[in-house]
Amino acid sequence: MLDRGVNVVAQLVAKRVRGGETRFSLSCNPDLTLDLLGCRARGECDFISIGQVNSELPFMPGDGDIAAGEFDLILESPQTNFPLFAPPREPIDLSEYAIGLNVARIIADGGTLQLGIGRLGDAVTQALILRHRHSTEFRELVVRLDPDDRTPAGLRETAPFATGLYGVSEMFVEGFLDLMRAGVLKREVDGALLHAGFFLGSRGFYRALREMPESDLAKLRMGAVSFVNELYGEEAQKRRARVKARFVNNAMMATLLGAVVSDALENGQVVSGVGGQYNFVAQSFALADARSIIALRATRAAKRRMTSTILWNYGHTTISRHLRDIVVTEYGIADLRGKTDRDVIAAMLAIADSRFQDELLRRAKDAGKIERDFELPAACRHNTPERIARALEHAREAGLLPPFPFGSDFTASEERLIPALKLLRAAPPLRLARLSARGFLSSAPSREVRECLARMGFAHPSGLLEHVEAALLHATLDAPS
Repeated sequence: MLDRGVNVVAQLVAKRVRGGETRFSLSCNPDLTLDLLGCRARGECDFISIGQVNSELPFMPGDGDIAAGEFDLILESPQTNFPLFAPPREPIDLSEYAIGLNVARIIADGGTLQLGIGRLGDAVTQALILRHRHSTEFRELVVRLDPDDRTPAGLRETAPFATGLYGVSEMFVEGFLDLMRAGVLKREVDGALLHAGFFLGSRGFYRALREMPESDLAKLRMGAVSFVNELYGEEAQKRRARVKARFVNNAMMATLLGAVVSDALENGQVVSGVGGQYNFVAQSFALADARSIIALRATRAAKRRMTSTILWNYGHTTISRHLRDIVVTEYGIADLRGKTDRDVIAAMLAIADSRFQDELLRRAKDAGKIERDFELPAACRHNTPERIARALEHAREAGLLPPFPFGSDFTASEERLIPALKLLRAAPPLRLARLSARGFLSSAPSREVRECLARMGFAHPSGLLEHVEAALLHATLDAPS
């Protein structure tokens, strides 16, 4: 930012007047601003600082609680009180829960946790809470997922959290609040349960922070991203705090040699910022007992075609193969640290979807990276969505693995629409044709289906395309789950 000559820094802030003194909180975004304010205070840079007050922002105490004099300009009016951007929590499917359960069984009690955003982060959160509150059921689910118990040596953890976890995460994801409520996030470091650089979440998340007792809120410390993402500065203190760290990040793809793809495609298209992913991976090697955990779905649907997210190679890398550590899919845990290329390939094949294992193995053999007579163990040959469903469906029915474990901002109709639209997006042409015919031939829709159709704008379809889309949606909503 400084190299580009940035001379104006503006952001939303929360305001508080107490004892006649006006204070402002950087709230959800102290991450870079605190570092920049420090730079300006030292005379190393200069810029105009602007705060825009929004009453929906929670006033977060700690380093981001700053004096009014830090701002050159303050914008405050009814027009600045617009609703905050609030992405809703999405439903978690069984494959994502399988990943969460696999991650949860390698999180050490008394340790340190970082979490990524989205459904996988929520799946890990629910799995950790399940392990803490229902340890017997948790262990049973782990056995159903992995009857041969292929947990890497020294990483097996299934007991409830006696000491609890301390959080260090660039992003304060909602899951940390749920872990705090459940008594999992309870290991305090200098009075803090969590140090984070920014947050983003649902309306319920913002409301919970606004309404939280000050004594609890004081344990959730928002601060500079330089403190969270690096060991530099107060290094001895950070090393003492970040014991048994498990840094959990999401990825789009990984290679058989352990490289990770998280931010962009090989054609140069940028999908996401790298964020703190590299920083936490680097910390996992710098700290004595830390591990980097990459959470990855084994497959993805694109253009109505299923593909493997574990590839032989790829033209873009976010985390290079020399920083390979732990990769987790719904099919298991691959411990890659310190292993030869040959053993890394074998470990990655064991957690790949079985529909793609033979082709991946062929590529590795053709490259001379694994012996010609190598065969995957029989226990790894049944990595299919159907096996995951059989292992976890009863837990779904028992309420242990609900689609929305932490509530939802969606209406009942929207919750019902989400899986239907997901199915339609992935359905091949022949299935779409059958659904369309069934929709046109079916009887009048039920009240619940009518409400869903109305939510999508199909209460009174006009034109051929809208009638076809309404018929497809009607048939999908009526189909047995």
